[in-house]
Amino acid sequence: MAWFSETEAQSPNIIIPDEWSNAADTIAYDSITSPPPIALICGAKNSGKTTFSRHLLNVLLQRYKKVAYLDADVGQAEFTPPGCLSLTVIDKMTPDLTIPCLKTPERCYFFGDISSKRDPTTYLSCIFALFDYYQKEYCVFNESENHGKTGLPLVVNTPGWVKGIGFDILVGMLKYICPTHVIKICISAESKNLPAGTFWLDDEDKAAVVLLEVNSARQDSLNRSVLVQKNAHLLRDFRLMAYFRQCFPSDLNITTIKELGRALAAQPPYEISISGIKIKHLHCQVPSTEIYYSLNATIVGLAVSSEVPEHLPCCVGLGIVRGIDTLRHLLYVITPVPQNILEKVNLLLQGFIQIPTCLLQVQGCISPYMSANVLPTN
Repeated sequence: MAWFSETEAQSPNIIIPDEWSNAADTIAYDSITSPPPIALICGAKNSGKTTFSRHLLNVLLQRYKKVAYLDADVGQAEFTPPGCLSLTVIDKMTPDLTIPCLKTPERCYFFGDISSKRDPTTYLSCIFALFDYYQKEYCVFNESENHGKTGLPLVVNTPGWVKGIGFDILVGMLKYICPTHVIKICISAESKNLPAGTFWLDDEDKAAVVLLEVNSARQDSLNRSVLVQKNAHLLRDFRLMAYFRQCFPSDLNITTIKELGRALAAQPPYEISISGIKIKHLHCQVPSTEIYYSLNATIVGLAVSSEVPEHLPCCVGLGIVRGIDTLRHLLYVITPVPQNILEKVNLLLQGFIQIPTCLLQVQGCISPYMSANVLPTN
């Protein structure tokens, strides 16, 4: 799904330097035997990790029919709304590296925040669970035990928080995933870069990984890195608006923020029975008397809890809670999730993902007024 026309100027054309092309070719073509490569991209904020990962996906898709993508950047997610950690299987090349798009992930967890710093333990648990799922479904260790399965290469994109606790989190990811290739993107400001070499490995393990250190793509006349400063808050708002635009048919003429706000205000919400659903606040405690009121006019993760206690609840999408009817014990939720999938939801997850300010400014966007044409989920 493309961005709204009034929200963002066209990004400048991206020129992939030879250094990047050579690194991507090394990952895609140097390992001519199975298993397929597992490539992890890391580096400082705004160094170009996401752009390189998009380019690498395209190169891998020239050799493989499908590529798995583990998105560990919870604040600037590639294929999902912010606040989510996901594994997505890609089968088509991206013609324009400047335009992100939404895709339905193979497996998704709602972390509920834009940074891992609030709960590093849960964050890593989500990443590890996604990688375990990838290994189970798409790694072929033994042909006799995985009859009919095809091994897929994996691209892991990481956040740009690489200092302090962020560094410890990255090391934890590297040690658990054990990638075959690590792409470290360096910038001219040495103090912001990761340590040299395979900093996460002991000496005896260093031969097991191919380390590719490349420079940031954009350089000035003095060969200094030119970091593209992004308005992260605005980009997250755009991604959320694009997500909820999916509530409506693609041929419906909605091209501006105001039109989207009015359409959401007029959209008949789903009814969700309070008695048939659990509420979980991910990063704070709420008094029991205020649990349902705290959901009003918020974005929640729609999840299906597992019967196995140690398994994390899978997120099937996001929803806007438009209102609460305590007399009828109903929540009213707007979401693009299809009704047949929504019927399986038994858990609402609330974090700190907020409704875009530009939508809040549209009068009535999250009004508790309920249309008479309510769609039931049960």
